[in-house]
Amino acid sequence: MTDTAPTDPLEIHPSHSGTARYRSPRHGEIEIAYETLGPPDTEPLLLIMGIGASMHGWDPGFCASLVDAGFRVTRYDNRDTGRSTRFDAAGAPGHLRMALRPASAAAYRLEDMADDAIAVLDTHGTWSAHVVGVSQGGMIAQVLAIAHPERLRSLTSISSGPAARLGHPRASTLLALAGAVRRPVTDAESSVRQLVDVTAIVGSPGYPAEEADLRAMGRRNFEYEGVHDASAFRRHTAAVAASGDRRARLADVRVPTLVLHGEADRMIRSAAGRATADAVPGANYVPVPGMGHDLPRGLWPDVVGHIRALADRTDP
Repeated sequence: MTDTAPTDPLEIHPSHSGTARYRSPRHGEIEIAYETLGPPDTEPLLLIMGIGASMHGWDPGFCASLVDAGFRVTRYDNRDTGRSTRFDAAGAPGHLRMALRPASAAAYRLEDMADDAIAVLDTHGTWSAHVVGVSQGGMIAQVLAIAHPERLRSLTSISSGPAARLGHPRASTLLALAGAVRRPVTDAESSVRQLVDVTAIVGSPGYPAEEADLRAMGRRNFEYEGVHDASAFRRHTAAVAASGDRRARLADVRVPTLVLHGEADRMIRSAAGRATADAVPGANYVPVPGMGHDLPRGLWPDVVGHIRALADRTDP
């Protein structure tokens, strides 16, 4: 691999960072770190990242492409990631308890994580926004559409599903991932190595990720997050398991909805994406050949184009 990293494209766009603070009735004071970029007079768009990942899971180049498409983009650290509130005192839920008693295993649910997103919108005075979520972030976005439909201009669910067990990865994929993350992340280079190894398993076979992009993201992740927190990852997993099947509630959603899913996704298989689209009346389902469980550079133009087209069909 080369050590060449692309120039951070966010440097050319005006941006600011901040912290959304609010009091949760169940969890006390919550702080959610966020960053907003792009001109203030463009359409607001909220990005929600997936399981165990901070806002830096969104590649700066992808964010910049959305800004160039006419959006004011906000990304944030989900609770238990980055610089947002951590729930270390809750410990790491056991796998057996998550399987047999998911409600008791979870320190919080997707509904609580959706409240974090609302707090971010409230903090910088945004009443409604286009919402884009990937993987677990897509699940949080679905909950937002169910619980707070008035706050969404549109919903884009990427590589996600409406229930924990739908599209579950095969045992061979889980075993391969367990091997890829076995060695601890102790520095930027080991963070890069782990990201490369995981991407080789669940990435897009039709759109191989560029080495420079992976190296840049791996280093950013370590500089921002430090050592990977396996306990937080399991608390996120428990939140998904405890939040149940959303299909019956999604049937009442009237938010303009786009569902994008890779046909080569080994982490959340495409049946989950189809189930999401089938559950939401009028949802547009777009299967993407060659796409796995990532957003490599080669897919950015199509993904941004679909999000822009959905926004253009949406009444503000």
